Amino acid sequence: MTLKLLVAVALAVAAVPAPHDEWSRFRGPNGSGISAATNLPVEFGPEKNLIWKLDLPQGHSSPILFRDRIYLTGFREKDLFTIVISDTGKILWETKLAGLATPPADKRNNAASPSPAVDDSGIYVFFHDFGLISYGFDGKERWRLPLGPFINLYGMGASPVIVGDLVILAADQSLESYVMGVDKKTGRQVWKTMRPEAKSGHSTPILWTNKAGEQEVLLPGSFLLTAYDVKSGAKKWWTSGLSFEMKSVPVVAKVGGTDMLFVNGYGSPENDPGKLIDAGETKEIFAKHDADGNGTLEKTELPTDHAKGWLVVYDLDTNGIVTPAEWDYYRAALASRNGMLAIRLGGEGDMTAKNVVWQYQRSVPQLPSPIVYGGVLYMVNDGGIMTTLNPETGAVVKQGRIPGAIDRYYASPVAGDGKVYMTSEKGKIAVLRPDGNLEPVAVNDIGEDIYATPA
Repeated sequence: MTLKLLVAVALAVAAVPAPHDEWSRFRGPNGSGISAATNLPVEFGPEKNLIWKLDLPQGHSSPILFRDRIYLTGFREKDLFTIVISDTGKILWETKLAGLATPPADKRNNAASPSPAVDDSGIYVFFHDFGLISYGFDGKERWRLPLGPFINLYGMGASPVIVGDLVILAADQSLESYVMGVDKKTGRQVWKTMRPEAKSGHSTPILWTNKAGEQEVLLPGSFLLTAYDVKSGAKKWWTSGLSFEMKSVPVVAKVGGTDMLFVNGYGSPENDPGKLIDAGETKEIFAKHDADGNGTLEKTELPTDHAKGWLVVYDLDTNGIVTPAEWDYYRAALASRNGMLAIRLGGEGDMTAKNVVWQYQRSVPQLPSPIVYGGVLYMVNDGGIMTTLNPETGAVVKQGRIPGAIDRYYASPVAGDGKVYMTSEKGKIAVLRPDGNLEPVAVNDIGEDIYATPA
């Protein structure tokens, strides 16, 4: 549905933005989900405090707010749209890429899930079914960079990020994952770094400036959080311990005067603590079950029902035949753990032993990203269990369901003006105090399903 975007937009425009507080990328300033705006509403809905609403194409992209305009993407049937709206709710212009949209792989992801990125130079959009495209503020195309086709079980969902003269795009997929830097003026590829460990997910990167004053791209992926040099794409350092599927956006916050990164990842119920499944050593499995001796396993040769049921996950090239490398990935995926990690930043090479401060492994989200606000770390899992944590120690402050908003959650929390907004699938938006407690100040019913993160 489309109203889910428009109510959130109208609410955001009603606020008073702070100077330079642009919401110019997915989840706002550096993906934090935190706005410096004031006068944010507590009570709202279709019949209350609604300024305007507008019918638009479908899409899960989050609205982008920049210079009194609203930018988002959508799709209608097979057409892909980039749409620009005034702060009064008038469509200023829209562009169309005709006949390219493919059917959604999953209700939680569709042809218009990535959010645009905007700065003073222009508008930058990524579509799973096309690639990168840039527009000027008059709606005229500046350049295009076709990419793909992509193989991703759930579809692509990472949003572009602007860093200086570059547009950074993460393209994690089943095979040949990469992160790339593109000249934002021309669309020319400046650098491209392969990510062989990344197999499934669609996390959007964030940025961090190290002690030398150099910016780094911080990007979660299967098993690893990796830092890349912004200018060259060189891999600088990494930490292991992440899930085999990463979809959330990490956040960085000052904790005890130190920059700390928080990131959550969830693969499956089998990746919860105490549920370890041993897939067996690859060499032994193939020696025992490769009946025709051709070096691969057909589905009929797979040794367990679990292996057959998970084939869609680890059959990376989707040909129905399992190679030793794919079985290695199956084993690694099962061995990974769901968890929220607190990670110190910086270093060279493998920094797992030095940088991982704590882990929390219960009721972890798959899709919603975390937020650190008012000295509290908030996360809500897809099933609606909310956990608030002490960001310094990982100790639980509160855990449970939000009264009046018991539902599934796919949108990420956002915060500002002393309020934390939690948005559920069925359109309930709970407004919480920034103290870690779960009792809402208000629960607002938008009246439509919501998958997009509000802005």
